[in-house]
Amino acid sequence: MVKGRQGERVRLYVRGSILGYKRSKSNQYPNTSLIQIEGVNSKEEVAYYCGKRMAYIYKAKVKKNGSHYRCIWGKVTRPHGNSGIVRAKFKSNLPPRSMGARVRVFMYPSHI
Repeated sequence: MVKGRQGERVRLYVRGSILGYKRSKSNQYPNTSLIQIEGVNSKEEVAYYCGKRMAYIYKAKVKKNGSHYRCIWGKVTRPHGNSGIVRAKFKSNLPPRSMGARVRVFMYPSHI
């Protein structure tokens, strides 16, 4: 018989924050999003996360498939600058209301 889970919860992902879209002075490119991954502060540290999957999870009013939660999947494509920010492409562009929200950066696929 299986007993209830004891101890602390185990997180199988790293938290990240959505900073905005890739942009220039006068244009923005909503097909690429900028993400700050927790604990990543340099271009070298980003190398591990390149190719990893990420999920933007949000809550909707209408139930679909028995749940109010929905998800947009994306992938880390490359670093952005030298301070550990990453560029990510999502299956559909992230909505503007997602700015400042959390994403989950998963530890797969693993290429090591």
